[in-house]
Amino acid sequence: MAGLKTIIALSFVLAIGFLLVILSSALFSNYLPLLVVGTYVIAPIPNALCGRYSDPNDFNTEGDGSAVVDFGRFLTGFLVVMGIALPVMLAHCAVITIGAMVMSIVGGLLIYATIISFGMFFREENDWYSG
Repeated sequence: MAGLKTIIALSFVLAIGFLLVILSSALFSNYLPLLVVGTYVIAPIPNALCGRYSDPNDFNTEGDGSAVVDFGRFLTGFLVVMGIALPVMLAHCAVITIGAMVMSIVGGLLIYATIISFGMFFREENDWYSG
């Protein structure tokens, strides 16, 4: 069970991530690095939606065996890679500066790591076998 210290630490890291992304836009007078926030916010959604499709009572240990769950993982991975590749592409095309690229990538990774950590710390255990 995660406590108050976990919530405070996660909110602090999330605030630093948003600060870096906002500063990458404000300091260099270009709004395009803000696109990273959108990709990292919607990145866990396909994994969460497709993860609900899997059956928790399935005793098949051979593999996941669900194309929907694999597709959700694929979309999540695509969005995370896009969140990293988009600032790199914009910097390569000289639309944003290298400093904005670095701040945007680091801030975006902090945002995504916070979202994933929040999901891990506050996941409800389904102990159907314990009476």
